[in-house]
Amino acid sequence: MDIFFLQGFENYSIWLFQFAFAATSATIVAGSLAERSQMRAYLCYSFMLTGFVYPVVVHTFWSVEGFLSPFNPNPFLGIGAMDFAGAGVVHMTGGMTALIAVMILGPRKGRFTDERTGEPIERPKRMKGHSMSLQVLGTFILWFGWYGFNVGSTYTISSAKSATIASLAGVCTTLAGSAGCVTALCFSTFKTEKITGETTFELVYALNGCLSGLVSITGACGLVEPWAAVVIGFVSGFIYFYSSELLVKFRLDDAVDAIPVHLFNGLWGMLCIGFFASPSRVEQVYGVEVSGLFYYDGASYDGSLLAVQFIGILFILGWVMVLMTPFFLILSYVGWLRADPLEEIVGLDISYHGRSAYNMEWGRYEDGEAPAQEHKSNGGDTVGMSGTMGMSGDVVVSLDEEEIEDVWDE
Repeated sequence: MDIFFLQGFENYSIWLFQFAFAATSATIVAGSLAERSQMRAYLCYSFMLTGFVYPVVVHTFWSVEGFLSPFNPNPFLGIGAMDFAGAGVVHMTGGMTALIAVMILGPRKGRFTDERTGEPIERPKRMKGHSMSLQVLGTFILWFGWYGFNVGSTYTISSAKSATIASLAGVCTTLAGSAGCVTALCFSTFKTEKITGETTFELVYALNGCLSGLVSITGACGLVEPWAAVVIGFVSGFIYFYSSELLVKFRLDDAVDAIPVHLFNGLWGMLCIGFFASPSRVEQVYGVEVSGLFYYDGASYDGSLLAVQFIGILFILGWVMVLMTPFFLILSYVGWLRADPLEEIVGLDISYHGRSAYNMEWGRYEDGEAPAQEHKSNGGDTVGMSGTMGMSGDVVVSLDEEEIEDVWDE
C-alpha cells in the first residue's frame, strides 16, 4: 500500500509501459466477442482483467518478489520462468480470457446455425470482415507498435550491452513476423489448391500469420539468435492455421481469430524459450547460465528451462480460469453478457452508440423522404422498395412481407 495510486512512486515510465501492456491484454478479448457482446460486458471484464487478473500474472513473472520471476534473488528451480516482453504475461492471459468468454457467450447468429430456423448447419458460415484495406492497415500499425513493446522491454539503452539486447529484439521481431506471414499464406494457398484445385492467396492468413509470428517471438526476442526467430515464426504460421480450424471444429466463434493468434501462439512463445534460448543471450539479459533444450553443453541436453516454462504456462492458464470462468458465468446469469438478438441483427453500433460506423445514406431530402428504389433479386425480378430518412440521416428500407419471401426464395 506504500505506492497505492502512485504515492511515493516516481518511476512513471514503468507505470505507463505496464499500463499499455495491461490494456493490450483486455483488447485481445474485445475482438473475439465482437458483434454480439453487450457494452457493459466490455466494461466489466476490462476492469476485472486489468485490475485483478493481469496484475497477479505480471507480479509473478516480472517482479523481484514473484515466485516464478528470474529477477527474484532465489528464482524458482534456480532459473525462473522467462518471458522477455509478454508472450505469456500479456498474450496468453488475454487469449485464455477470450477463450473462456467465447465458450460462455456463444457464436454469432448464422455462424453455425441457420439464421431463419436456428437449426445447426453442416458447413459453418464464414463471416468475413467488411474492409480488407483496414485489416492490412491495422496489421501494419500493430507490427510497428510491436517494436515499442519488444525493443522497449529492454527498458534502457544506456550501455553497449543493453543496446545489443534491444537491437537483437528488433531483428528477431522482424524475422519472426515475416516468417509467420509467409508460412501461413503459403500453407493456406497449398491447402486451398489441394481441396478446390484453384490457387488463391487469402490475404487474411498472411495478416494473422504475421501477428502470430509477432506473438510467438514476444517472449523470446531478446533471448534467441536470429536464425531461431525464423524457425519460431515458421512454426507459428502452422499453429495459427490449425488452431483456427480447431475452433471451428468445436464450433467456437472467434470473430477475429484472436484466440489462435494470442493464446496458442503465446503458449508456443513461452515453450520456444525452453527450446531455443541461447546461453550467451540469457546470461546477457538475466545473468544466469542456462540454455534451451537444443543447445548441447558437451555432456547432456538441459531441459530445466523448458520445465520451468511449462510450469509458467500452467500457472497463467490456471489463474485466468479460476477467476474469469465464474466471472463470465455471473455476467451471463444476470443478463449482462449477450446482446439482445434484435440489437445483434440491427448492429451494435446503432444499438449502443446511436449511429452506424459508416455513413450509408443515399442522400439528403428536405421532406425527409427517400425516393422509391428498385432492387433486382438474383433471379432478375424487380422488387419495389421504399425508404424513409431515419435518425442521423440513415435510410430505413421497408419491404412488403410477400416481397421478402420472394427474395428469400430466390
